[in-house]
Amino acid sequence: MGIVAPNADAVLNEALGSPERFLLKHAPSSQRQTQELAVLALIRWADTSPDSAAQALSKVWSKHLSSSQRAWAWGAIGRQAAQRLSDDALHYFNNASPELMSDEHLAWRTRAALRRHQWTDALQAIKAMSPDAANDSTWVYWRARALLQPSRSEADHQQGRQLLQGVASVRGFYPMLAQEELGLPITPPDTPAPLTALEKDGAQANPGLKRALAAVALGLRSEGVKEWNYTTNLHSPGGMNDRALLAAADLACQNAVWDRCINTSERTRSLIDLTQRFPMPHRQAVVARSQEIGLDPAYVYGLIRQESRFITDARSGVGASGLMQVMPATARWTAKKIGLTNFQPHQITERDTNIAIGTGYLKLVLDNFAGSMPLAAAAYNAGPSRPRSWRGMAGAPVVEAAIWAENIPFTETRDYVKKVLANTTVYAAMITGQTQSLKARLGQIGPRDLGSTDNRELP
Repeated sequence: MGIVAPNADAVLNEALGSPERFLLKHAPSSQRQTQELAVLALIRWADTSPDSAAQALSKVWSKHLSSSQRAWAWGAIGRQAAQRLSDDALHYFNNASPELMSDEHLAWRTRAALRRHQWTDALQAIKAMSPDAANDSTWVYWRARALLQPSRSEADHQQGRQLLQGVASVRGFYPMLAQEELGLPITPPDTPAPLTALEKDGAQANPGLKRALAAVALGLRSEGVKEWNYTTNLHSPGGMNDRALLAAADLACQNAVWDRCINTSERTRSLIDLTQRFPMPHRQAVVARSQEIGLDPAYVYGLIRQESRFITDARSGVGASGLMQVMPATARWTAKKIGLTNFQPHQITERDTNIAIGTGYLKLVLDNFAGSMPLAAAAYNAGPSRPRSWRGMAGAPVVEAAIWAENIPFTETRDYVKKVLANTTVYAAMITGQTQSLKARLGQIGPRDLGSTDNRELP
């Protein structure tokens, strides 16, 4: 397949390969091809130097581009600046109308506004999102928070409370924060009526579920998961109903296939069984080890649930292994630190060894970040150096940890931190039987105290 305009091939390669040279070399023009190449060059330059790209756009190219082209260029520059936690990010975004920006750019425009506590800017960006994007619980929550600011009218406050009521539940990070914002306790919902013998027998006799469990037992996990998912999600139009899903999840739990237990139970629409969604296998080993080294067992469970879904021999594409998904180099380093003598690499998938090393490393990371669960979770996922930089330099604002987490530039780590903290709060409620606070676990995050020291040895 060739390029649509082959005569532009060379200049396109220049715009993408040497964007700075292209923008300095070519005279600004309102010709469409030149405009589009300039936008591509500005976007590519923003990847490495958003400030330089912003200067070129502002001083030279802006007046030669259409309003939609300017919006796309400023959106790309603003996103890159926001991901670097630059104080200039919001200024870059504000050079173009939010109504002309993509949902991705508007998401980062909102994050940049939240980080600077600019609630009006955040509200404008969310309002400009497409309906599908704006209805995500993330943006419903922050829209509500913006409307509930003291400076807003009583009508805005009423709308904000209504938005929170629409998403409040124990089904995730922002629904739980919405629950707390409304002053409602985070407590487990009523347990569904027990499964009947007939419902359990139906799951046990289901041919697809039987084939899936047999495949997993033979070590063919991938094939078993596909068979299981087809049976629960696709075999019948619309998938299984809630009671059938609970019965299938129960069958998976009874066979210690914890990932299918959790994922199947999470598909229910109106019934919630937290004992299925948040199982606690290996309880004695996890709780004993956690308490021995001063960790909250709910935090450990919250992390394991996200890391491996309790699959003992889980292995990631980058080589992390076991329940707590420990990397080989981290395992060797931590084993020495915690006095685990004669550790051998093959032991990392052994349950007790993996728990000892994983909790040992988590404790070291948590102590290094002064007990901050969000920072420690980010470090566990992305390495300690990144959350150190994401705290910002001296003078950076102190923000709610929810705002800090939402501004994490890596999508995987951003989602990971939110899910681990939400998991932890639910597990704490289940373990203690008491009302829990996600907000209290999150706390606030700002620049590192100049008087503190970092453990730079942490891998």
